[in-house]
Amino acid sequence: MGVSRPVTPPPPAAAAVLAVDAGNSKTDVALIAADGRVLGAGRAGGFQPPRVGVEAAVDVLGQAVAEAAAAAGLPRPAPGAAYALPYAVQVSACLANADLPVEEELLARAIGARGWGAATEVRNDTFAILRAGLGEAAGGPRGVAVVCGAGINCVGMLPDGRTARFPALGQISGDWGGGGGLAAEAMWWAARAEDGRGGPTELAAALPGHFGLGSMYELIEAVHLGSVGPGRVHELVPVLFAVAAAGDPVAAALIERQAEEVVALASVALERLGLLGEEAPVLLGGSVLAARHPGLNGRVEALLAERAPHARVSVVTAPPVLGAGLLGLDALGSRPEAYGKLRAHFG
Repeated sequence: MGVSRPVTPPPPAAAAVLAVDAGNSKTDVALIAADGRVLGAGRAGGFQPPRVGVEAAVDVLGQAVAEAAAAAGLPRPAPGAAYALPYAVQVSACLANADLPVEEELLARAIGARGWGAATEVRNDTFAILRAGLGEAAGGPRGVAVVCGAGINCVGMLPDGRTARFPALGQISGDWGGGGGLAAEAMWWAARAEDGRGGPTELAAALPGHFGLGSMYELIEAVHLGSVGPGRVHELVPVLFAVAAAGDPVAAALIERQAEEVVALASVALERLGLLGEEAPVLLGGSVLAARHPGLNGRVEALLAERAPHARVSVVTAPPVLGAGLLGLDALGSRPEAYGKLRAHFG
């Protein structure tokens, strides 16, 4: 369920858990006391080791860790100096781009070497969504989460430590959809509608119209030349949902396929964990699913009722750093009141 790197011997630490949630666009960190109080929090930029390299990406985490430590009143080492003592007993890091066990291993070594905690455990960031949405049931966390944000992923876990997961590396690992995929598909269908290779769809006017452009040709040119940057292409996802809700069959078919992909991931994960035939939570997270579009979430619930009739579906809106913190408390065998205090802090 992740890779743990201990530091021996563990010196005294100021906090029980250093929780890290690092996505592609931002990093959140919280220092958590043994009783569940949040001692300090920090935020930094996105965690992108494939683009900048592992050490530079961990430097970004360090910025958020330093901010949290300062908020907690802990001393920061001078530039280039080593940490005199770990900030926490347990570093619980849920990271984007930690998609494979070998990547978790690599990142656990890199983070452990910074000396922020006496032990370091790294997981994919989807586990943070899952843990944030699960309660503190007897025996431990149990359920499945599907995250549909910029991309799409799914994980599941059982109290005995078994997990279900997917590589989630895009098309090469069989994935379809997420915000980036939906935007690309919408542009594909709209481009073909405009130039005659495909049938008509209102997307051909709505997508360029969102950017004040008059045609798909102008939008394609703007994306290709960079005047509409990659980050702004994701703005087309709400446009796609609006066109689908207005009755456009092409847009509606894309939403239907996204629902089918979410259900395929959830039902396979449930089956792998032996939960398909019994009541179990299925948690939906990420910007696309958290928006609660009826055309998507409603279809997910309807299709899951057919494929996994015992699943209990809910949307997770709690911050993922909460999930990272709860996983850290799990690792330390914390008292029940610590969980309640930590959840109360994040509302």
